[in-house]
Amino acid sequence: MAGHLARAGHDVAVWNRTEEKARRWATEHGGRAAQSPEAAARGAAVVFACSGDDDALRDVATAAFAGMSPGSVFVDHTTVSAEVSRELAAEARGRALEFVDAPVSGGEEGARRGTLTVMAGGSAAAFHRVEPLLACYAGRAAHFGDSGAGQLAKMVNQICITGLLEALAEGLRFAERAGLDARAVVELIAHGAAGSWQMSHRAASMLERRFDFGFAVDWMRKDLRIALAEARRNGAQLPITAQVAERYRALQARGDGRLDTSSLIALLD
Repeated sequence: MAGHLARAGHDVAVWNRTEEKARRWATEHGGRAAQSPEAAARGAAVVFACSGDDDALRDVATAAFAGMSPGSVFVDHTTVSAEVSRELAAEARGRALEFVDAPVSGGEEGARRGTLTVMAGGSAAAFHRVEPLLACYAGRAAHFGDSGAGQLAKMVNQICITGLLEALAEGLRFAERAGLDARAVVELIAHGAAGSWQMSHRAASMLERRFDFGFAVDWMRKDLRIALAEARRNGAQLPITAQVAERYRALQARGDGRLDTSSLIALLD
């Protein structure tokens, strides 16, 4: 994502917890490697972050805020809880900064191709300020409301993805057990009402039992924990999501937490 910004002509400084990664990026893309989040954010009109979870984001954001000038914008692409987004947005306002929660969908492939989908929360004015920058690496970006709304939209995304993946896993395994040519079945039904991005992009690798790529089980289970906690607060019923979260827990227990989320089919073998 930072590479797309640099290729678009923007002056980009990067920081990474692994210093060597930042140095390699700077060598490849012609930007600058910074020694800390504060140093990377100093003098920037817009600061982008993509971290791991609520605690990691708090650490990075708090450090970056210290280097940011009043009026600048912090854009968070991490998938975290809506609460931490609201918390950091309030802290940013206290420092005369803007905060946009903007989790993404599309994975590593979407980041490389510049085709990510961005779901944003925060002030409409701040979103419109950063929208041209988001367009450097996103095919679509939409604003859903106040701080935390982007994270809530991302929860919807993850709920839908995991339900589709479990259904796809069960359908493929059923086809195999029934003696059908599962690839031929998918080739046909992908063009009908059963079709989905997951079917088009993951069915073949699932049938090959190939999962060494994509979005890790560990990260999806983290995302589902966030969605299920939010559902307990707002009263939404997520019975299928809860079941799939347990299936991802089973994959983690087998030591398969770094496999792609489509590895759900392996539990059916």
